[in-house]
Amino acid sequence: MLWALSALLVLFGSFDVWYFLRGLWVILNAALQEPVRDILAEQVIDSRVLPQDLDFMGHMNNARYLRECDMGRFDLFARNGIFMAGRALKATMVIGASTVRYRRSLAFGEAFQLRTRIVSWDEKSFYVEQRFVSKSDGFISAVMLCRQNVIRSTPDKILEHLCKRKVECPDIPEHLQQWIKFISASSQALRAESGLDEKTK
Repeated sequence: MLWALSALLVLFGSFDVWYFLRGLWVILNAALQEPVRDILAEQVIDSRVLPQDLDFMGHMNNARYLRECDMGRFDLFARNGIFMAGRALKATMVIGASTVRYRRSLAFGEAFQLRTRIVSWDEKSFYVEQRFVSKSDGFISAVMLCRQNVIRSTPDKILEHLCKRKVECPDIPEHLQQWIKFISASSQALRAESGLDEKTK
């Protein structure tokens, strides 16, 4: 018994166990639901601000928004089939950039929805928008833009494999175009500062 308790203490002290357990649950739960055929469809996760989400101010910790967004993307890509299509092509996806705009705090015990959708894509990345919507009054408490980079493939190839046809990319909204330009300008400035070749990522 003592060995088991010690092993659990080491496990929970060394890894963010709840993150991995919840991530697995989200993916398994998504797999058990009806697949979503519309890749642009918004997916919704209902949640609530729990004690472990709080900061010293008594509202949801800024870092917790990013964790919730992870779960929202797990759910989205599992339900619409992009995750499995990427695996079939031996592709992986990593976050290339993200921006969160906090508009109103989520308080302890407050129920909210995390609404996740693909806005558009280009030759390298999917662009995802995620909104935290208070269930009490529908107010958008925070919104996140995420650039999900595709490694060893492209969004077009993944979608063509998934849908068995070429999928037309939606127009990129103006605010998203501005954000992409900011990311590009930042990359160029950092490469110049580091003395790296322009082609270096």
